[in-house]
Amino acid sequence: MPKLSRRTMLIGGGTLAVAGIGTMLARPAMGGGMHDPYFSGLAKALREADLMRPTLVIDRARLDANIAAIRKTTDASRLPLRVVAKSLPSPQLLAHVMQGMGHDRMMVFSAEMLLQLAPLHPRASYLMGKPLPVSEFVRVVEGVGAETAGRVQWLIDTPLRLREYTAAARTRSVPLKVSFEIDVGLHRGGFAETAVLADAARKAQAEDVSIAGLMGYDPHVPKMPSPDSAYEASQGAYSNAIAALADAGVVDPRSLTLNAAGSPTFRRHCRGTVANEVSVGSAFVKPGDFDYDELADLTAAAFIATPVLKRDGDMKLPGIEPLSGPMHWFDRNTERGFFVHGGHWLAQPVSPPGLQYSSLFGRSSNQELLTGSHRIDLQPGDTVFYRPDQSEALLLQFGDIAIYEGGTISERWPTLPISA
Repeated sequence: MPKLSRRTMLIGGGTLAVAGIGTMLARPAMGGGMHDPYFSGLAKALREADLMRPTLVIDRARLDANIAAIRKTTDASRLPLRVVAKSLPSPQLLAHVMQGMGHDRMMVFSAEMLLQLAPLHPRASYLMGKPLPVSEFVRVVEGVGAETAGRVQWLIDTPLRLREYTAAARTRSVPLKVSFEIDVGLHRGGFAETAVLADAARKAQAEDVSIAGLMGYDPHVPKMPSPDSAYEASQGAYSNAIAALADAGVVDPRSLTLNAAGSPTFRRHCRGTVANEVSVGSAFVKPGDFDYDELADLTAAAFIATPVLKRDGDMKLPGIEPLSGPMHWFDRNTERGFFVHGGHWLAQPVSPPGLQYSSLFGRSSNQELLTGSHRIDLQPGDTVFYRPDQSEALLLQFGDIAIYEGGTISERWPTLPISA
């Protein structure tokens, strides 16, 4: 065999050294710890309430602080707020937020929710947040009656849907009130061309359909390269839609419901907008997807709590057990494994800190595996907390919501029936 030169050996050794340094630099930092006093207190309250199962918890003090902060903003701008029901799908939670905001306006997204909420809040102002198939309109009419259905602002996004609703309302002698969904830059549907909108408004008036207003949703704005420019463009599109209603002969369109915003953008609107009301839902409990600078003063108020079922102090890889040691050496946050009750939620583990999903095991809705370093010393029966990414459908997955207040679980708030 040829002899290796000193130069070759040095190069080879240097390459190995560089590779070793690269491996060390790529090695994840070790995290982990145990619950801080807040989550320790929350875990204690759940144990004392015998809630040792997957549970959705809302911290009432944090919820009330968020309500007060949001109301301070909307009151200063004199913009009324419409509460988004799908993001807070519990009758008591909705009532608590509406009372705190001083308004009884709701945005509802399904016939099922409307059928449940209308009898509870017969005097509330209802605006549909998405255009439903005409069969769902008919189902509501048959469920709550023509008078109640006639007070709802039904969302219309196309000339075809306007014709379908008009025909169904005429057949059933229901007074039809509609708001037009307009595209202000999100491009998720709705009227994008002012000429088409004006024509629909003319046809609605010719059929004795009451035009209630407009709805323009703009959650894309803070995600754009230039949010300020995106907001200016969305406001321009909204102004053009208002002008289209005026061109169609709608008397004083600015006196109608001109709904806009959402949790990510309502504060932009409160600093100046062509709309005359804003909608907010998720920001009241602030799930993880709403960590925007505009909402920095709000606090996460909703958590998923679930008990640890099993613990593995030396987490082994099934089928390739000899590789477990190298894996733990490279990523010390895989040293221990904790299988919890349930899982696969739209949520991120938040306490104890340092827990992570297992990319090797994957997600599970039965016994989800979370891994962590030796700094995490959870035992079976201990509680893990997740922070939801969203509220909406997630709040419907756990039964009654547990209300945390003053160190105890003070109440249980039932949720609305499951619906999309």
